[in-house]
Amino acid sequence: MKIGFIGLGNMGAPMARNLAAAGHQIIGFDLGAAALASIQNDDITIVADCAEAARHCDVVITMLPHGAALSQVAAEIIPIMAQGACLIDCSTIDIKAAKAVAEMVHNAGLHGLDAPVSGGVGGAIAGSLTFMVGGSSESFAIGAPLFEIMGKRAIHCGDAGAGQAAKICNNMILGVSMIATCEAMSLGDQLGLDRQKLFDVVSTSSGSSWSMNTYCPAPGIGPISPADNDYQPGFSAALMLKDLGLAQDAATMTGTTTRAGKLAFDIYQDFVETGAGENLDFSAILKQMTKTE
Repeated sequence: MKIGFIGLGNMGAPMARNLAAAGHQIIGFDLGAAALASIQNDDITIVADCAEAARHCDVVITMLPHGAALSQVAAEIIPIMAQGACLIDCSTIDIKAAKAVAEMVHNAGLHGLDAPVSGGVGGAIAGSLTFMVGGSSESFAIGAPLFEIMGKRAIHCGDAGAGQAAKICNNMILGVSMIATCEAMSLGDQLGLDRQKLFDVVSTSSGSSWSMNTYCPAPGIGPISPADNDYQPGFSAALMLKDLGLAQDAATMTGTTTRAGKLAFDIYQDFVETGAGENLDFSAILKQMTKTE
């Protein structure tokens, strides 16, 4: 396929590289000079604007920071996209914006998918992302072969907006569970409990979770995680705050009570906005909770 890829940052660039390595023709665009510099030697053709990246392509993939950016890009590229082409948005954005763009796509006679991802930068590089996808079955059939290249799993969650809904719910669970994991680690420290022993118990007992078993926030315990690299981000605290905020927006929109989700949002907001979590992984919140880190 000829694929336009708009948004070549930490996530978008490796996703585009994997598509190029699989033999697809990739036309790329990003506003950031640093992002463009990082892919100068890759088999990706860089163009001057997003319209040029979208014109005459079979598929256009976007990976953008928020709904406003997607709305702006969509308004520019949808009118010039080829009939029958598919717009796949892999950003994590608010459901309202996702549905509005989906309506624009439908009215233009195009295919469209909201397909946010889970797996972080490591998953993007390894091609092991999970895609949570909203849109029609026909559109999903177009995107499925590309999801197989960029990831290990793609779940068709329902109609337009369903992918974003699934991502928001998943990351609310992740934020809450990471806080609970770090609080338990901190409590264990104060009780004189060896962290490795706590990991050995929890990871094989009813308290097990991805936050503990796979992404343990304590250095030197469990599989290699950002904690073992001075908390350099695999998934930043700022991005976790963003996603928890999207969950709270969705809760307000639907009138849903999410007290644990709101508390997690408040905790991460304090962690990020006070500067303690600046440029750190979201698991670094352990450093704020424990006296021994």
